[in-house]
Amino acid sequence: MKVLAITHCELVLIHPFREGNGRLSRLLSTLMALQAGLPLLDFSSIKGKQREVYFAAVRAAMGRDYAPMIEVFRKVVTASS
Repeated sequence: MKVLAITHCELVLIHPFREGNGRLSRLLSTLMALQAGLPLLDFSSIKGKQREVYFAAVRAAMGRDYAPMIEVFRKVVTASS
């Protein structure tokens, strides 16, 4: 979970593309999860209030506090099982 969360945050934060950074980060996270034997990740639960929790986790990662994003990924993996 930790590696997924950190990789996701760092890719979002370096913002390599004008558009699609979030989509690419989710795709990479899904690929990493599948390689690790985890289920296909379903990010559809990140909407409404959970979307704000996600954005707060990205902001926390700017200060290298990945705990909130680890929790987001824990919930995504659990919901995807």
